[in-house]
Order: sequence, then C-alpha cells, then structure tokens
Amino acid sequence: MRLETDRLIVRNFAMDDLPALWDIFRDEETMAHMAPMTREGTEEFLREFCVERTPPGGFAAQLRGGPLAGYLLFNQVDAPGIYELGWVLRRDCWGKGLAREASRALLEYAFTALDAHKVIAQTEDTARAVPLLERLGMVREGVQRRHGLGRDGAWKDIYWYGLLREEYENGNYGAHL
Repeated sequence: MRLETDRLIVRNFAMDDLPALWDIFRDEETMAHMAPMTREGTEEFLREFCVERTPPGGFAAQLRGGPLAGYLLFNQVDAPGIYELGWVLRRDCWGKGLAREASRALLEYAFTALDAHKVIAQTEDTARAVPLLERLGMVREGVQRRHGLGRDGAWKDIYWYGLLREEYENGNYGAHL
C-alpha cells in the first residue's frame, strides 16, 4: 500500500525501517501513552505486525523526501470491515498537522478502497489525541473508566471513538478541520 499526501508518503514498512522506528519507540515522552518497548521488542513487532502480516497492522509515515516521521496503526479488528486507527510520531513532528494529514489519508483509504464499515480509535491521551479524533469527525462512543494501566502505574480512562461509513459519506469526515 502507498498513499501520498501533501507532506507524507504512507507506505508499507520494511525491516530497514527498524533503526528509525526504534528511535521513535525508545523516546519516553513520545511513548508516554504506550507500553514501553525494547529494541528487540520493536524488531519483533515490526517484523510480525507490520512486515510479515497480511494485511499489515501498521504503516510507515515518511516525510516526502525525508526520514520516517512515525508509525500508523491501521489494523482490521473485530468483524471484517472494522479498522482501528492510531499513530505514534517522532517528537519533532508534533504540532505540525502530520497526524491529521496521515489519519485523513487512512480514513479515505478505508472508506473508498477497502469499503470499510467503521473506523475506530481508542486513547487515554485527552490533551492531543482526543481533540484530533474529534477534528477528524470521529464520534465519542464511550469511556471505559480506569480501564488501562498507565506507565506511571495509575489507572487511566480509555476513550473510544468511531466513524461509520454513512457518517463519512454524509460529509462528517473531516467536518471539524
């Protein structure tokens, strides 16, 4: 798979991406809302979830003419036609609209090329992820109270969002951009 946006190329990962992905995954601030990773765990994750898996569970977000900007979760879950969306970007890529740009491309891909029924997302990050999901037109479907154990050892609320095909087709997609 290969999608192009104004500033990004969304593409399949290759094992050659390991050093750049490890640079992202080893940054504690970047991974504040994710499980900690080791280099060996990153290599196994890249190989099994992104490279060897069909279809892949995640894609690379690469700056046009530049390095890897991040990891994009795009995984079929539950029933066929339901996909989960997420992202982890290098810290120097934060606040530039790249997560929104990549997410919009993946939403369009899901509903037009894959005939998706629904795209979901879940997060504990109310400062950055929740506002972006809402700007993408995704609807809060619920909160699982104190459902995830954070890296700090405290229980965190998990916020669930979804975008249905009919919402996408009715123009809800990106309505808040």
